[in-house]
Amino acid sequence: MLPLKPCLPTGAPSPPVGPNWLHEIKHDGFRMLARRDSERVRLISRRGVDWGDRFPLVVAAVEALTARSCTIDGEVIACDGDGLADFELLRYRQRDDPVTLVAFDLIEIDGLDVRCEPIEERKAELTRLLLSCRPALVVNRVFDAPGPDVFQHACKLGCEGIVSKRRGSRYAGGRTHDWLKVKNPDAPAVRREAEEDWSR
Repeated sequence: MLPLKPCLPTGAPSPPVGPNWLHEIKHDGFRMLARRDSERVRLISRRGVDWGDRFPLVVAAVEALTARSCTIDGEVIACDGDGLADFELLRYRQRDDPVTLVAFDLIEIDGLDVRCEPIEERKAELTRLLLSCRPALVVNRVFDAPGPDVFQHACKLGCEGIVSKRRGSRYAGGRTHDWLKVKNPDAPAVRREAEEDWSR
């Protein structure tokens, strides 16, 4: 089994510009590595805890994929009536309340470690894998528009921010400058983090 150490974005004051970057929405939820092997599906948190029993709909969606095995990186979210990720809904949800794993990277498929492949190839393979997946599992959309434009729209929608990823980069566990996160200062997640810092 592959070591399950997630790739972590580095904070940046503004989005990178130029054609060498892909941009995605940053969702307010729980970071999760979905690992399926011949035995079962596990949803591994950043602290290494299996949360599969908390999100059975996501487990069922990963179980239904056509691959013999896979490891998917993503964010488990619960959405409000406007389709926006709401952390409070996720925090206080009941076991059968709807949640979604928003998948943004592929680490392994059918026993093949793909972490050294360029991010564009990993995302293409992830998209193929999730073509006919169940509603609890979706691919995070990649935007080709300039980073500042994507960030501006994300802020208008009330999203947590964006993550920009360098084209051609491999998947490296731990903190990396190939992934840059820019947070919406008005997002609930940013206010929540500020309150937590103040209480320490």
